[in-house]
Amino acid sequence: MNPSTNYQQLLRNLKYLKLKQMSLYLNEVVDFGVKNQMSFIDTLIKFTNYEIDVREQIMTQSMVKVAGFPHLKEIKDFDFTFQTSINQRQILDFLTLRFIEQNENIVFLGPGGVGKTHLVPEIGTAAAKKRTSTYFIKCHELIQNLKCARLENRLEDRLKHYTKYKVLIIDDIGYLPIDQEEAKLFFQLIDMRYERRNTILTTNVNFRAWDEVFQEPKLANARLDRILHHAIVVTMVVDSYRLKNHFAKENE
Repeated sequence: MNPSTNYQQLLRNLKYLKLKQMSLYLNEVVDFGVKNQMSFIDTLIKFTNYEIDVREQIMTQSMVKVAGFPHLKEIKDFDFTFQTSINQRQILDFLTLRFIEQNENIVFLGPGGVGKTHLVPEIGTAAAKKRTSTYFIKCHELIQNLKCARLENRLEDRLKHYTKYKVLIIDDIGYLPIDQEEAKLFFQLIDMRYERRNTILTTNVNFRAWDEVFQEPKLANARLDRILHHAIVVTMVVDSYRLKNHFAKENE
């Protein structure tokens, strides 16, 4: 078999095996290897790196998409000079995902419009890009999904679904009232994730008032202890971004 035939056979093999990137870059890698007198192994490593890099990118994009973030913003877009109560180094440390290694939860506490839902998806995106299973959901939507699952006799499966994510982000706790039955469903999920998974929460309700939000004082206080047991609390006590932007437009 001559070199030309060998080359065509290799190209067909790559396409058959659906190694698209390797088939696309075959000429480039062969030329590079010949020019630099690379060994067979070194050439093969460079060759396979193309396929691996693209597959990693596709996997990362898929993980971010599945996570369901409401938007994809970058940390550079966050105005730490306006939100002076926030420790920028702490937020940057969250992006390293060290909190996952330490098995810690994160709770963002503050009024609406201060940037909680900007920072939280950024942390979640950092996790998803590292191929850590991550999911974002509003608290009200989460509870409604659990209620529907209970009515359809598939509550256990739905709880397992939300428990499987290594990082679960529950946004806007306390934004809408939660009755006693809903509180039990919510805290059932918290119990299943306790010390097994990382949960990131955002809330505009002070912890002392959680018993009022959940209308189940004993249950709320007991489960709050579990949430805070391994938690980092980020308190945001600054002006609203929305008001800032509103006033800026008025002054234009």
